[in-house]
Amino acid sequence: MRTKDVDIFRTVTWSAGAGCHGNCGQKLYVKDNEVIKVEGDEDHPWNQGRSCPRVLALKQYMYHPDRITKPLKRIGKRGEGKFEEITWEEAFDTCEDRLREIKEKHGAESVIFAQGTGRDIGGPISFLAYSYGSPNWCQLGLSGQSCYTPRLGAMKATVGDFIVADCSQFLEKRYEDPEYEVPKVIMVWGNNPITTCPDGFFGHWIVDCMKRGSKIISVDPRHTWMTTRASYHLQLRPGTDGALALGMLNVIINENIYDKDFVEKWTYGFDELRERVKSYTPAKVAEITEVPEQMIVEAAKFFACNSPAAVQWGVAVDMCPEATTVAQAITHLSCITGNIDIPGGQVIARPSHGVTTYPYTSEELRGLYGDDVVKLMNEKRIGCDTYPMVKGFRGWAQPDMAIEQIATGKPYPIKGAWIQTANILGGQAARAKYHYDALKKLDFIAVVDLFHNPTTMALADIVLPAATFAEKDSFRSWWTPLSIIKKRVQVGECKSDWEINFELAKRFNPEGLKQWDTVIDLINSRLSVAGTNFDEMEQKGGWEMAPKGSTRPYRRHERGLLRPDGKAGFFTETGKIELWSKAYEGWEIDPLPYFKEPPQSPVTTPELFKKYPLILITGARSNLFFHSEHRMVPWLREKAKDPIVEINPETAVKYNIYDGEWIHIENDLGKVKRKAQLTPKVKPGHIQTLHGWWLPELNGPEPDLFGLWDYQINKLVPGPQGSDSGFGGGQYKTTLVTLSKIKEGGV
Repeated sequence: MRTKDVDIFRTVTWSAGAGCHGNCGQKLYVKDNEVIKVEGDEDHPWNQGRSCPRVLALKQYMYHPDRITKPLKRIGKRGEGKFEEITWEEAFDTCEDRLREIKEKHGAESVIFAQGTGRDIGGPISFLAYSYGSPNWCQLGLSGQSCYTPRLGAMKATVGDFIVADCSQFLEKRYEDPEYEVPKVIMVWGNNPITTCPDGFFGHWIVDCMKRGSKIISVDPRHTWMTTRASYHLQLRPGTDGALALGMLNVIINENIYDKDFVEKWTYGFDELRERVKSYTPAKVAEITEVPEQMIVEAAKFFACNSPAAVQWGVAVDMCPEATTVAQAITHLSCITGNIDIPGGQVIARPSHGVTTYPYTSEELRGLYGDDVVKLMNEKRIGCDTYPMVKGFRGWAQPDMAIEQIATGKPYPIKGAWIQTANILGGQAARAKYHYDALKKLDFIAVVDLFHNPTTMALADIVLPAATFAEKDSFRSWWTPLSIIKKRVQVGECKSDWEINFELAKRFNPEGLKQWDTVIDLINSRLSVAGTNFDEMEQKGGWEMAPKGSTRPYRRHERGLLRPDGKAGFFTETGKIELWSKAYEGWEIDPLPYFKEPPQSPVTTPELFKKYPLILITGARSNLFFHSEHRMVPWLREKAKDPIVEINPETAVKYNIYDGEWIHIENDLGKVKRKAQLTPKVKPGHIQTLHGWWLPELNGPEPDLFGLWDYQINKLVPGPQGSDSGFGGGQYKTTLVTLSKIKEGGV
């Protein structure tokens, strides 16, 4: 579309730029090869014209004067902040030479390929890691891989597939489609969906359903916009989610209000589950969680007796102790009430059209790269020998073990790191100082990013400039719809993550990748599963909803669309929903859910609690910032200038803290600065602060690193204290701390 001298291009977001998990339809207004404005695409079924502040500020992000637009090479010591611009050819040659040297001396496994949150990097970075020959691809620093993977594992082990709350997103006509039924109840668990776009889900869909009659049960230790509109707000003690889920299962089973027909026909292990939850009485669970007993009972009945009902959950579940079993218990709530694979319940979610963008499971890895590659990767992948679930479920290396191996060199040395979409030091790393010290030991570190940040400044030998979604060709099939992203402008010499990784992958594996000459060739090979290609997708408008079949709801388990043999049932060993998980049993995990206290809590560590009597909650999402991104964008920073900490007024009185005062949060690991905000949003005894804070306006080179050590809250988060499965349990929401005044001189 063209208006006067401005071209209007329809596209979808999927990083970088907005930063999120994406798929929102947007319109790019382009004049003279420059994006001059972004607006939501009212014709796109995903967001229907809505946009977040981050994407509306895209122009300030893309054309920021501090953006890195040419490859950089370190010329001083690490941390000095001295870089020079080099050509792409020199950058690629340097990366190739240094990585080949490590591979020849120590083996390909001695290089870690570290990414940040999911976004669209999983495809490019795993493609490069496996082309190089390294099995060690992971979210380095993210203790317990505590972001979505624990929930994915629990869903796969229980249902055989991934399931999501049905807000009509699989239907092009959305809420008007006659197939669809609005959930009567939505249980929003550990998530404030309207502030973000979590894991293939557009948060405002919950609001859309509320407008159409859906009632809310909110499980959240804080008060939020969502909790104030909930029929029930279960304000639990952080980290006790597993006990709450088990208590609700107890009520539903003992009150005999589960879906008997569904349970009898489609589930395995119900009697064992009934026995397990007997000890989790509402009275006992109330004592554990601090949620009133009567409210637990009423909320459980409300959920069970109002079908269809759905659950929308967040990363707080992944950060619970034994997160894979917590997610299992929450999944069971939908299973025993029959809210699986039905309109308005939890629908089976598979990649749209069967196209794999980002390999979530070992099955998808085998489909992309073959059994031999996966078998070879598992021989050296960090964590495989310790955690059977790490070996059997997903292609990640275990991040807590990875950083220990970098520090110790055992059982084999780690000598290099490829870091992409990950500000490890300023963002995701628990024990941030430990990660800093360990990563400093590496022989070679390449970082792909758009801006300097604490990680590039402290660690990078080479910095490669990445592109925003307006500057790249890519594709997306995360649930639905199948989408492409087409490059519309060029900024400096920036390249997309796919372009960068494709070039290096071809150098390391020219024979294996000879069938593809360009990134578009590779994308077309993935799209061929759907019987289409990049150009055809562009002609269709850039997106296409999934056709009826195995990647589209509903009741596929009844029609034989979930199992390879075409029989009715679910894609599990028993062909049924496994309340007693055969997969967990095979991974040497308790096959039934149970509750475990957080490693630090008033119960687990009473002496530590006397010293540090406040529970620190981090990780709440912001519609202004995505993790550690966007602090340099003027429009966004204007709305949140300072890193604040939410403190209940009762707590503030005890510490003689006033609103707007700069204070320290501290524990045995150190202290960080925050600006106090007195609010009833948090309970007395809890405090909450955003993660990812660093200040781009401060000095970048060491020792400052943009204020990293003054403001990085993860400096206080301990580890490794993850789940027995290897997935989940990072203490980002249950760390014990205290508050103190900042003394004269700022110390």
